[in-house]
Amino acid sequence: MNYLPYSERVPDTQHSDLMRKILSEGRVINPIHGEPAYMLMGLQMRFNMRNGFTLIPTRDLTKSFPGALGELAGFLHGAHTLEELQEYGCPKVFWERWVTKEKCEMFGLPEHELGPGSYGPGWTAPPDEHGKPFDQIGHLIKQIKERPYLRTHFLSPWIPCFTLQHSTLVRKVVVAPCHGWVHILAFPETKELSLHHFQRSGDVPVGVVLNMVEYAALGMLLAREIGYEFVEYVHTISDAHIYKSQIPYVEELLAREPRPFPTVTLDPAITHVLDARREHFTLTDYHPHEHMSIPTPI
Repeated sequence: MNYLPYSERVPDTQHSDLMRKILSEGRVINPIHGEPAYMLMGLQMRFNMRNGFTLIPTRDLTKSFPGALGELAGFLHGAHTLEELQEYGCPKVFWERWVTKEKCEMFGLPEHELGPGSYGPGWTAPPDEHGKPFDQIGHLIKQIKERPYLRTHFLSPWIPCFTLQHSTLVRKVVVAPCHGWVHILAFPETKELSLHHFQRSGDVPVGVVLNMVEYAALGMLLAREIGYEFVEYVHTISDAHIYKSQIPYVEELLAREPRPFPTVTLDPAITHVLDARREHFTLTDYHPHEHMSIPTPI
């Protein structure tokens, strides 16, 4: 990563601007969580990675940063239980409210099981047309290395037979994947890589800021493995929302002065995506506003 010096970085307000737009233009919806939310469809942020790593400084996320990286590492390795995610450094608090015995039983799953329709199984081994496991991550990396010019470098967590539900189909995932659709564009002439992350549903004040960490980190890892430079990260959210209970917190965040993005570096010893763990990423130049805990309904 060839970052600009911290003193030359321009404060990025895209995440704050997105929240302002939702509050001013969003329609009120009543989600399945039972709390009204303001929602807009099809919002996008575009980040020049030279301007810093996409960890927002409007509130201190120092403690959440490694947890997001742990979740990414877990999903890349197929983790689909609370305990497996913890092994990769994803804090218990990230998922424990979603995988209680009562919630898992609704989908015919044991306690602490995210389900075969979750991110880990989707990314690493969804079935092919013959019902055999297919390592999506491994094949994607191999394709980028061998045929970087292709426009089909695409990663998806969605397994329809486990994520759709109706009167005769039982869903097999406690939280249908909200994020994880990734399109990679590699440019062999300049040895540059761009990553476009598509998010089905985004809790903008809370979940989205952690997803911004995960997919910027994934871009760094992919670029490292193929010997390219990660130059652009694009983040599109289809259902972008702010819950009613979050509005006072969002208003306080929007009143805070913008600051530049920090620096995140990857251990030089890491040359393969699947070798990375959260401790291989180092955060510096991070000067955030004070920490704020924001509620999220489930």
